[in-house]
Amino acid sequence: MNCEILIRDALIEDAESLLNIYSPYVKNTAITFEWVVPTIQEFKKRIEKISSRYPYIVAEVNGEIRGYAYANTFRSRKAYSWTAESSIYVHHDYRGKGIGKQLLIELESRLAKQNVLNLYAVIASTDKEDEYLTNDSVRFHKKMGYTNPCIFNKCGFKFNRWYDTTTMEKFLGVGLTNALGIALFTLLISVALKVIFTKYEIEGVSEVVRTA
Repeated sequence: MNCEILIRDALIEDAESLLNIYSPYVKNTAITFEWVVPTIQEFKKRIEKISSRYPYIVAEVNGEIRGYAYANTFRSRKAYSWTAESSIYVHHDYRGKGIGKQLLIELESRLAKQNVLNLYAVIASTDKEDEYLTNDSVRFHKKMGYTNPCIFNKCGFKFNRWYDTTTMEKFLGVGLTNALGIALFTLLISVALKVIFTKYEIEGVSEVVRTA
């Protein structure tokens, strides 16, 4: 099969195509721990919310969407601002054709430009592969340079059985100095704006006093 892969930004209008890819993962696998397929309205909200901050991309093959990927918040605390978590889903009939690899490469590139330092993959895994879950995703991420697997045992329950999660990470190469510089720059801007607003407030009060 000829696979000419085009990577582009996801659009809200893509929601139906993306949900068609995602639904079988929910209904037939433990790759996602979600039990119920989200509605199209909910899925649109997810695309809109995530893409407002992180890359949300799709892979087209001969004009049809056959996979998608996005990053999302890894942890909500401010100190985690230079981290993100990745998710990748490929149409069942197009797995093993390099789509997931191209999506992840593009996702990593975009996140690096956003000064994301560490990218994490939280992967459903198991000590005994079955009809609902294999460890293919763990093996895939290892080939893509993800390291330091951390296993959380029996933390997900689906299809009347327990599954693990394996968290893996990849350093995207953004310098720590750069990250600290961004933090310092953000702090300075915040302080400068506070000073400006305070100055205007004081001048405003003074003006009222003078004209009273």
